Amino acid sequence: MERIASFNVDHTKLMPGMYLSRRDGEVLTWDVRMKKPNAGDYLSTGAMHALEHLLATYLRNSPQKDHVVYVGPMGCRTGFYVLTQGLSPADALELVREGLRNCAAHAGPIPGASEIECGNYRDMDAGAAKAEAAAMAALLENWSAEKMAY
Repeated sequence: MERIASFNVDHTKLMPGMYLSRRDGEVLTWDVRMKKPNAGDYLSTGAMHALEHLLATYLRNSPQKDHVVYVGPMGCRTGFYVLTQGLSPADALELVREGLRNCAAHAGPIPGASEIECGNYRDMDAGAAKAEAAAMAALLENWSAEKMAY
């Protein structure tokens, strides 16, 4: 079988940040890496799940919502993939930064966190999700499009 692109990234050198993972035509896949791989510190499932709901909701309700294709967690629990179309790297970075700031400041219930809306609605940790979002937003404050290559 053909080796998939994400397995060709040297995870021993990968640090938290935001990177262009792949380009498929007009769709860009962004690696929003929140944790250093294989370092023993991972997103808890409750934080990751709540943050998935929050980040997807904020990005899909942003002024750039028509450019958001997908938002989802990495199975390794070290970050998220954000797929965009029609955004420059600088615009995608600002979209994610603003989304994370909104997640960190979120008040009220987690969107979509009910038995009707979600297949595992009890496994969410809003406080941890907000803390992880705040930490990542702070890291990306000084990030630039020039740093977005692996």
